[in-house]
Amino acid sequence: MTERTTCVVAGGGPAGMVLGLLLARAGVEVTVLEKHGDFLRDFRGDTVHPSTMQLLDELGLGEPFAKLPQTRLEEVAFPVGEHDRVTIGDLLRLRLVGTRHPYIAIAPQWDLLNLLAEAAAEEPTFTLRMRTEVTGLIREGGRVTGVRYRATEDGGSRNGEIRADLTVAADGRWSLARQEANLVAKEYPVPIDAWWFRLGRRTGETPDVLTPTMRRGRFAIVIPREGYHQIAYIGRKGADPQLRQRGIEAFRDDVAEVIPGLADRVGELASMDDIKHLDVRLNRLRRWHTDGLLCIGDAAHAMSPVGGVGINLAVQDAVAAATLLAEPLRRGTLTTADLAKLRTRRLLPTVLVQWLQRFLHRMVVEPVVTGRRMGPPKPVVEFLRRVPQASFVPAYLIGIGVRPEHAPAFARRTG
Repeated sequence: MTERTTCVVAGGGPAGMVLGLLLARAGVEVTVLEKHGDFLRDFRGDTVHPSTMQLLDELGLGEPFAKLPQTRLEEVAFPVGEHDRVTIGDLLRLRLVGTRHPYIAIAPQWDLLNLLAEAAAEEPTFTLRMRTEVTGLIREGGRVTGVRYRATEDGGSRNGEIRADLTVAADGRWSLARQEANLVAKEYPVPIDAWWFRLGRRTGETPDVLTPTMRRGRFAIVIPREGYHQIAYIGRKGADPQLRQRGIEAFRDDVAEVIPGLADRVGELASMDDIKHLDVRLNRLRRWHTDGLLCIGDAAHAMSPVGGVGINLAVQDAVAAATLLAEPLRRGTLTTADLAKLRTRRLLPTVLVQWLQRFLHRMVVEPVVTGRRMGPPKPVVEFLRRVPQASFVPAYLIGIGVRPEHAPAFARRTG
């Protein structure tokens, strides 16, 4: 089966869905392919930052998003001693620059994706194909002209092809489309991996503060959610086999030591199957496109979970891509020079965020997981105590970032 569209997007994550919605609102025929049957996957990037909420407002989706279950984080803090903490990023200070949403919303990503899918479904040129996995690229004359796919339906499957003027790889850090296009990423050394799990949260138990905790070579980040805590346990790169070999009892002891306030519920972790390993990568493509193909989000630049900014950078890639490419796609005049403009526009914010993450890996995270230090550098703690106004800078870099993107005029709606 061979089909035809103007733009085919591999991957129905935040970047793919935002791009599909914006292009459809520009009148571009766009098809998004998502290999799963729904968006219900746990421990995905659930942080929605002020810049993304501003975008949702511009798209007329701010009110329905505000009604979704969510926790609002107004502060990023590090513990200092047993009963004190120092504020690293005070998001409330973003009011100084007119931000309507001076907080990070922690909302299930499947809710956000369903919201985007419902909005996009109202556009006559938008198609979302679930249970449809991209299996390869179609090439003609050295140019990518579409994708091959496998669709799973009613227990069976069928293969097909979609031809398109533009193929967009929004299929994550292990992008098949990127691999088939022979686009090579520069890898940066990463000293850590992350293990995600959840523990129960009681009503009013803790403030809605993003709190990293550090004790005796162990590092965890506790994210308060509605009814539970989502926890990232940070350890040395490549340690997953050893953790699993030690077993769940040893892992519970580790968690109880690094987060003593939650020690009374580590028994909720029934087995190591409850612990999801994230192989942390930090890389960036030297070139984000080839003729007929464009990479965005993690397919173009995998981010560390430090700062939780990956989803928001991916969304901003999608907004920039729609802004730059909607008109050439509509006119049928798309060129490789048009595709190259995305990297030019988004390279600086990507490089700066990755530089900051590498700096934090080296100066904060690695010394803790290797046991060389028990917490953040003392000069940093002392400076933030003396000059609390400085917490605006990390808040701005995390919450808004360099060169935030705004919805193009053709995609804006009131609501």
